[in-house]
Amino acid sequence: MQDYLIWTILGFSLVIIELMTGTFYLVVIGVGALAGALAAWLGAPFIAQVSVAGVVAGIGTWWVQHWHAAHRTDGDQANAIDVGQSVTVANWVNPAEGILRIKYRGVEWDARIKPGDVAATAIGVGGTLHILAQDGQCWVVGSQRTAA
Repeated sequence: MQDYLIWTILGFSLVIIELMTGTFYLVVIGVGALAGALAAWLGAPFIAQVSVAGVVAGIGTWWVQHWHAAHRTDGDQANAIDVGQSVTVANWVNPAEGILRIKYRGVEWDARIKPGDVAATAIGVGGTLHILAQDGQCWVVGSQRTAA
């Protein structure tokens, strides 16, 4: 089988798999593979094919990452159904830093108090707070409910 056919099959396969995930990273890697197919079709040696595919995929991945970062807002990482929901304080891990464990949906989660929310730091175990955002694997909570 010709090199350009292998690159083309790989590129289309990655794009089809991307349709199931929705992150756009596999699309740009698939486009990189299709660029490698073009290089192979033009008669470039294998190392040039791999280089073209890698450069196109690398630039595309960098572009997707920066596009996501530019279009992210403070609450984008939290699911819309979670923002504004009430949670219960399970225990304080570090009250001075505003780090605590909360109970939400029957499970304990790591959380931190939104900076400057003095009222939230006064709430004891069993008290109610509200989800404001998500920072990685940690919920950001506060005393005032925000609109979802």
